Amino acid sequence: MSQQGFAAEDIDTSRPHPARMYDYYLGGWDNYEVDRQAAEHVIQAHPQVRLSARANRAFLQRAVREVVRGGVRQIIDVGTGIPTSPNTHEVAREVAPDVRVAYVDNDPIVATHAGAKLTGTGQAGFVLGDVRDPEAILARPEVRELIDFGEPVALLLVAVLHFVTDEEAPAGIVAAFADALPAGSHLVLSHATAEPYEGYADGYTDVKARDRVVGTYKNATAGLNLRDRAAVEPLFGDFELLDPGLVRVPLWRPDGPVPGPAELNDTIFYGGVGRKG
Repeated sequence: MSQQGFAAEDIDTSRPHPARMYDYYLGGWDNYEVDRQAAEHVIQAHPQVRLSARANRAFLQRAVREVVRGGVRQIIDVGTGIPTSPNTHEVAREVAPDVRVAYVDNDPIVATHAGAKLTGTGQAGFVLGDVRDPEAILARPEVRELIDFGEPVALLLVAVLHFVTDEEAPAGIVAAFADALPAGSHLVLSHATAEPYEGYADGYTDVKARDRVVGTYKNATAGLNLRDRAAVEPLFGDFELLDPGLVRVPLWRPDGPVPGPAELNDTIFYGGVGRKG
């Protein structure tokens, strides 16, 4: 029995899990055959998915550095996924070594790696929790011990809300988190889309490929809900978007060469950072 309160046999290996599929896209090894098979189906339909995963990971790292440079010293990372170095606390502590991080994920296999890879350095904790129940996450004693809700917090919802259906009210989920966070807090959010990149003259949505990808995730532990920019931007709610707004993730404050329109069209994530005033 783990410290998180589950037994090894509680890990579901009969269905692919998005966190383990994402680990495979990133070249990781913490996944099962069922995850690899599902991920390969996605790659066959959309070969650029690995490019998107890497670009999304790079966005997370840039955004974390920016909010920590801005003075934030505590982070709640919801849907953290399989630990992949550099992890959030490692990136944040490159800027400020005193940053505290509460990691949250609903996959028990993430918890099995948390002690060694996420929480072993101190000032970081992990809890099993589901983004669909923000109140339960915020009430966890592990979170309360790490996070001072009287001081600004960076909330990370990176590549997680597209696993929430419209009926589950993703905007309401963000609002519930926002209500607990003081002014000066930040929201780092990315979300998958099937929308063509607007600056790409030959942009198009491959409907058959999109349907194959969505169909693969229907057999996973969480379905994929692709949204366009007009549907993602309102998710920020009370968080005012910082420049450059909600953009394809390589365009958010790049620290290197900017991809061309074709690559941006193939990068299926929008990303942005908002600040609560």
